[in-house]
Amino acid sequence: MPMDDSKVETLRNTAWGLYDYIKENLYLNRTDLVLNGRKYNSALLMSMITALGQGKALLIGEPGLGKTTSAEWVSVLFYRMPLRVVWQATVSGHPEQTEEKIIGRPDLGLLNRGEEAVRWSYFTLLPTKIVDEINRLPETKQSMILDGVDRGKWEYLNDAVINDVYCLFATANYTDQGTHTIVAPLRDRFDVMVESKHPGANLAYRIGTMENDAHLFRHAEIEDAFHRLLMETIGHHERNERIENLCRSYGDMLLQELGIHTLSLKDLEAIDSHCRRIGFDADANAFFRMILSEFSFCHRFGQKRTHQACEEGCHFSEYLCHDVKSCLSNRFSKSVVLFSRVLAWLLGEDVVTVAHVKAVAPFAMAHRADWHERAIARWESQTRNDPLVIHMGKKAVGRIHRRYMEQGHLVKDALAAAYRIVEGEKTAPIKGDHPIYFDILKDLDISGDRP
Repeated sequence: MPMDDSKVETLRNTAWGLYDYIKENLYLNRTDLVLNGRKYNSALLMSMITALGQGKALLIGEPGLGKTTSAEWVSVLFYRMPLRVVWQATVSGHPEQTEEKIIGRPDLGLLNRGEEAVRWSYFTLLPTKIVDEINRLPETKQSMILDGVDRGKWEYLNDAVINDVYCLFATANYTDQGTHTIVAPLRDRFDVMVESKHPGANLAYRIGTMENDAHLFRHAEIEDAFHRLLMETIGHHERNERIENLCRSYGDMLLQELGIHTLSLKDLEAIDSHCRRIGFDADANAFFRMILSEFSFCHRFGQKRTHQACEEGCHFSEYLCHDVKSCLSNRFSKSVVLFSRVLAWLLGEDVVTVAHVKAVAPFAMAHRADWHERAIARWESQTRNDPLVIHMGKKAVGRIHRRYMEQGHLVKDALAAAYRIVEGEKTAPIKGDHPIYFDILKDLDISGDRP
């Protein structure tokens, strides 16, 4: 059932109240993203959207600049988990990490009686998950969490846990002697990648002088109740209901002792349901298709493929298809749609606009785009405030946005004409120079000649 306007506004205000509380008291940082005239911190905003949209976020940055801290506070307040429980549910990335420590282990007591049962980890069972320093997991061990990160499905022995509601955060320091490459299939499973930046000298000084308020978010009785519950061998449905009851008790404590209003699991489900009904307006639809087209199109080979190089003198060398080695996966599309919808909801807008797509796409692209060396060389020496991969994502989306501002009306006309043709109308398709026009002709099963 759709939410009434007052309920929507209450949930939205609660979400922004949590954002403001974290920003002002727990994760101090500069604003670096402007939307509708208001400034935001991109790491915190994308983490909030991750929690509300049940997504997956990869937080990168230098050691000690708040990657894990921000993920912990978002988990505590948006999923109403006591701090100790969040700590116990965090998986540390290191070379000796095992499946038994991450996912689950045999119940030795039952095993001695000839019964097979699994003691699932906190990480597996709880709806909010953190993998700390994920790039310290060797490539061979990253496969242990591929399915769980992607689908919330965790398997051990002959049993499985499927998380119906969950979000996941992973942190990664920049490359050093102890880090490994995050393999492409695992990177692709994260919706966004965002940097936790240095807050600047003034905020850093304030952080250094702040009292440690972690004890305010601890509650021994509720934390012990979580431990007893997660050690019980019971059905997953019953366990999830009892977890929500404990989360409700913790939420009541936050309200009574700290005056913090929080969201219930039903609230998160209602937000998710509402966001799924938010559509894209005509401009956002066309602009997003232009992005997808430039990152997948190849006139000579039909699509971008890693092992196929662009021909010299290609007519489309001015477009981004010339700068990337392979096309973006379909998970990129899903990530942009999910995060754009939640962002639109947070900003109180009924539809996704170009501004929402433009804000989200660079963070959904940064860890996925496989750039040619020539593109990297062109952009890496530019003055910037972002790490190179996010800077390149912003520059790429900005270039496409400029093209859309010049010919967006023609792209919309071409899409509308294609729709009429599919519906049986006898009309000619609209042709143009951008890859999107050639994609349209291909979908209409009409060959497009080189302009």
